[in-house]
Amino acid sequence: MTDQRPGPREAAPATTATSRARVAAFFDLDKTIIATSSSAAFSKPFYAGGLITRGDVLRSAYAHLLFYAGNADADQTERMRKHLSELATGWEVSKVQQIVAETVHELIDPYVYAEAVELIAEHHELGHDVVIVSASGAELVEPIATVLGADHVVATRMAVEDGRYTGEIEFYAYGEQKAEAVRELAARRGYDLERSYAYSDSVTDAPMLGAVGHGFAVNPDKTLRRVAAENGWGVLTFSRPVALRSAIRPPAVALAAGGVVVAAVAAWLLRRWWRRRHG
Repeated sequence: MTDQRPGPREAAPATTATSRARVAAFFDLDKTIIATSSSAAFSKPFYAGGLITRGDVLRSAYAHLLFYAGNADADQTERMRKHLSELATGWEVSKVQQIVAETVHELIDPYVYAEAVELIAEHHELGHDVVIVSASGAELVEPIATVLGADHVVATRMAVEDGRYTGEIEFYAYGEQKAEAVRELAARRGYDLERSYAYSDSVTDAPMLGAVGHGFAVNPDKTLRRVAAENGWGVLTFSRPVALRSAIRPPAVALAAGGVVVAAVAAWLLRRWWRRRHG
């Protein structure tokens, strides 16, 4: 059953043309807008393409298991970030683009929550900017955001030199860094954060939800539900995934996956492990 909480129309007055400050709605991507992990879709083709060895996959799977289980502390998260950067060092951007371009229509025809699509449309009707804020790589998030009609993107950025990933992560959109990026974007774009909104399924996004006046936990687990109650955030249940292609025709673009590849493979292995353990 969907939790009954005020939506943007009820929680705050609509932005008018005479308002000095603007309003934004910040959405996490994976499991908030999309009913799965955006990066997980590329696990098989990237593994088959030889970008990652079996040993790399297993090490990354363990790190990703901690992340998804919510048991990764600050040190473990930093080690995961460091492993991601080291693994991607030297990869040819063109090869990543080629693999993604060959599989994007098959794999990134994502199933999105109908409730999220409707909520994005409602915010736009009210004159609010919609911003997708994701730990996945900007090269993957930006085209999806375009299809969804988002106005801006905050995502992980990896450095590129001479057509290859250097291994340096210029910005890791995770945890408190997401919240800081939201505040920086608000300062640049003139958003009033007290009147703005944020939506996420993950307790790691608690700093982002707390950075705005109207935070919403989407499909929360027990931990996030407790944190939401403590902070007075709304709770929403999204349960109607729909094929994106049935609602919006995606643009024909070549994507680069960069920093999301390791997470993709790890998520795939985690699903296999879970099925074998509980099948």
